Amino acid sequence: MTVGTTHKILSPEEIAVRAGEQLTFLHLPEVGVFAERALRLRQLAAEHAMRDFLFFVAELADAQHRALSARVDVPLPTAEQVEAAARAGQPLLPAQSWPRTAVWRDSLRALLADLAHRLPDGPARATALALAVAADDHVETQADRLLNGVMLGLDLASAPLIAAGLQLHWVRLVQQTAARVEAQVAPFGRVDDPTRCPCCGSEPVASLERLGSEGARYLACGLCTTQWHYVRVKCAHCQSTKGISLQSLVAADGSSAETQPAVQAECCSECGHYLKLMHPVRDNGIEPVADDLATLTLDLLVSESGLQRHGLNLLLLFGEPDDPAPPGKPH
Repeated sequence: MTVGTTHKILSPEEIAVRAGEQLTFLHLPEVGVFAERALRLRQLAAEHAMRDFLFFVAELADAQHRALSARVDVPLPTAEQVEAAARAGQPLLPAQSWPRTAVWRDSLRALLADLAHRLPDGPARATALALAVAADDHVETQADRLLNGVMLGLDLASAPLIAAGLQLHWVRLVQQTAARVEAQVAPFGRVDDPTRCPCCGSEPVASLERLGSEGARYLACGLCTTQWHYVRVKCAHCQSTKGISLQSLVAADGSSAETQPAVQAECCSECGHYLKLMHPVRDNGIEPVADDLATLTLDLLVSESGLQRHGLNLLLLFGEPDDPAPPGKPH
């Protein structure tokens, strides 16, 4: 007689969670993060309807890369702050409340001067030069509005430039904290809200299946560029595993724009939100911020069905300055 062994059948979510235990939870920003973004933007811009804008953001990313390559020290959290954040289950460097010192404004102005030197005469160059000499109070007020999702009074022309300075500053904060702060616990780890960046608490700009991670899904921060593991087929807004579907762009004749689209919208009928899902295995050049900008048409398609975008891209804002809707949310 054969004696069988009883095994518990795991749910898809349980399988994903167990797989996640074997994966690297966090991927912190690397030195070449902005250079990779600039390269991808130029690749995408070649035959794109938003060609001029994508080339401009590529120049901006190049300026961020040059600034990051120049060593600039930023004030770092203390070991006590690291341990307090870990105990509270909160991000260590929360974008909305972490104190910004003058170093970030100095770096922003240096970045703007560098960028303006490489831009042709025109509105973009004029905006960069004007922001470079703007008063500290104006720059800080605009930064606060941007980080807190306040459209009222936000200058949409200069917002991407301020966002670039904030991205540069938070990448430095994360990199230098990881390298230099000594504490009893790791400076960055799991936090109570798995939908928010464990480093700065920002919303993800998109999610992607990282190469070499057996198809595991990671959320990608639009501010500090950190990527953190998140269970697949689960809403990144309400965390529901029900009512999840994928939408893709279709060609004019109704066929799929691609046999296997590299960028899709993961939609949740439970809460009415969506977040883009990117597949580097289908296009290994994918960079979350760049590919999000280049797939604006997908946002417009999904928003027509009444869904609201969950991901936030600080470099592309929707609406009018007197519109109370948060930035990065199509109407």
